[in-house]
Amino acid sequence: MHEIKREVILIEKLHGAKISVGVCVRNCEKTIGDTIESIMKQDYPHELTEVIFVDDGSSDRTLSIIKDFASKIDMSVKIFHHKWRGIGYSRNVVVKNATGKYIVWVDGDMKIPCNYISKLVEFMEKHPTVGIAKGRQSLKPGANLLGTLEAYSRAASRMINYQSEKSKFKSLGTGGSIYRLEALKKIGGFDKRIKGYGEDFDAELRIKENGWTLAIVDVYFSDYERFNLTLGELWTRYWLRGYHSSFLLQKNKDAIKLYKMLPFVAAMAGLLDSIKIYRLTNKKSSFLMTILYLLKTAAWWSGYIHNSFH
Repeated sequence: MHEIKREVILIEKLHGAKISVGVCVRNCEKTIGDTIESIMKQDYPHELTEVIFVDDGSSDRTLSIIKDFASKIDMSVKIFHHKWRGIGYSRNVVVKNATGKYIVWVDGDMKIPCNYISKLVEFMEKHPTVGIAKGRQSLKPGANLLGTLEAYSRAASRMINYQSEKSKFKSLGTGGSIYRLEALKKIGGFDKRIKGYGEDFDAELRIKENGWTLAIVDVYFSDYERFNLTLGELWTRYWLRGYHSSFLLQKNKDAIKLYKMLPFVAAMAGLLDSIKIYRLTNKKSSFLMTILYLLKTAAWWSGYIHNSFH
């Protein structure tokens, strides 16, 4: 056992830490191929990388596409699938089977640049008190205006110092994040009762309670916003967030300040965030984020109220 441990330490000194890439998916047949290709192109040593796929009951071709790609990936690959159990359960499958020092979470509709994992691991190795770190949302225009505004919105929401008191109830989100496996295991992993949204926020709160900090790294990823995003898709996404936030708030009553979700407050936040984005992009369209915030909070309240009365 001691010989094995010494060998692992020697490998880390020479090449870097072993990492696990966790890809939890459900019905991502249109996007999963691009996601996998971006993982395959990573410049982090492939012999130190394992990819763990967890399919949570897809009814489309997602699982078969993953299996088709598996033989082409020159990294260790593990594939798990089950009937729908929810995102908390699926993430724990990754945690249970991960052998890396870190887990990098990549959603089934994300694309990461070739140096993404290298940058995250380098940061974590230099900052041993950080439990979770994440890259920045790309500000590149999406395929349509709505996608671009959503990218702006998500980028602006994380333009804070995660070491400050202001960030106490600000979530990084799992997609694009690197988790220290030690920190995850100390809290017992994700809450499997959280099936649709908020499993990451809940884990973040517990990891911070255990003395770890959160951080942002200067490397950029792109998400679902790069596609043609429709109003219906956006509404459904935030309706589900509101619906599943009910359980998160039962467990962490201060996690979401409900007054901040009120339309007037959301509109003011949208205006302030649009100013941040305009200064970075010089795009006048960023001021439409005020309308976007109104739409998203309306969808959120619709889902939240629906769950509260059922």
